[in-house]
Amino acid sequence: MKIYLANDHTGVAMKQAIAQHLTSQGHEVINLGTDDTTAVNYASQGKTLGLAVANDSGAFGIGICGTGIGISIAANKVQGIIAGLVYEPQNAIVTRQHNNANIMITGARQIAIEKAIECVDAFLKTPFEGGRHEERVKTLLTMEGEKK
Repeated sequence: MKIYLANDHTGVAMKQAIAQHLTSQGHEVINLGTDDTTAVNYASQGKTLGLAVANDSGAFGIGICGTGIGISIAANKVQGIIAGLVYEPQNAIVTRQHNNANIMITGARQIAIEKAIECVDAFLKTPFEGGRHEERVKTLLTMEGEKK
């Protein structure tokens, strides 16, 4: 499986541990994030991740910033992306089963690296359930906001 990883300066250690874990499982890992702890823009990292996954059918993404919130917002602005913010393995399972998320996001300042790896494993092993969730996912993918 091809998995894109992106992170800001707060997620370097977590991203490196996840990349090593995924590589040891035989996944193709593409590092889009920083490997330096010098501050970088989490929004730019989220956009880069979203575009990479949206343009590579069947690929998944993992994004990391301090809380996961900022990179999640950025990735979700890319057409074709459903990025789910995950802090527990059960959240990772549901975001795949019900939302058909193609990107998992987490916060390096929120959970331990070991738990993040558990979440990644749960996310990647869980299929989309389809059925009653298909119409909802279609709505998520076609929503466009209107300013008032």
